[in-house]
Amino acid sequence: MKLKKSGPTRIEPDRVGFFFRPLGDLFSDGHNIDQLVPVEKYLVMKQAIAGVSPPEQEETTIMVVWPSVACRGLGRLLGRLYAIRFPDIYIFRLGNLFALAFIPLALMLYFSRILPFIGRRYTLTNRRMVVQTGLTGATIEGATSIPLDSFDDIRVIQRQGDAWYDAGDLEFYQGDTKVGQLVGVSRPDSFRATCLKAHSGFVGVQAALE
Repeated sequence: MKLKKSGPTRIEPDRVGFFFRPLGDLFSDGHNIDQLVPVEKYLVMKQAIAGVSPPEQEETTIMVVWPSVACRGLGRLLGRLYAIRFPDIYIFRLGNLFALAFIPLALMLYFSRILPFIGRRYTLTNRRMVVQTGLTGATIEGATSIPLDSFDDIRVIQRQGDAWYDAGDLEFYQGDTKVGQLVGVSRPDSFRATCLKAHSGFVGVQAALE
């Protein structure tokens, strides 16, 4: 059986014209594509980066951290008891027994963080670090508020009982002067790094505007 040789595929002139035809000619009513889709709708963005606003325009939340149970003295006391490893045979530790025995008390301390009057949370914005109420997120009058340009270093301080919760205090310093403190921060090293990045960005923008 002989195979028939096929020559190059031929494209009809009217098909070629379709591919090279101006976009406005593709519409039967004569509309141009720029009239159907305004240029400003796909070229102009309201923000350079989604979720990021310049500090001089509006205050935007960057991160919210809930304090650990270690923010209270009773919580740190429980942390010290939970950390007891004696006799340290597989899972048989005195600290594990304390953890089981004090479950009701631990739950009470855990949920007390969101109560309207005594609950607290730490909110980092593009302008400052502020302490707010736990559930509603309202700013507390007279509570800690640390502007991002008021410090140049953050130190992590762990007290007895903090290690079990992976918690610690963040102390904000301007030189050797302590300007503020957050107590019982959960995963303090991670939050410290985020605060320092926000500080660097804020200070950089302010320097560029001067």
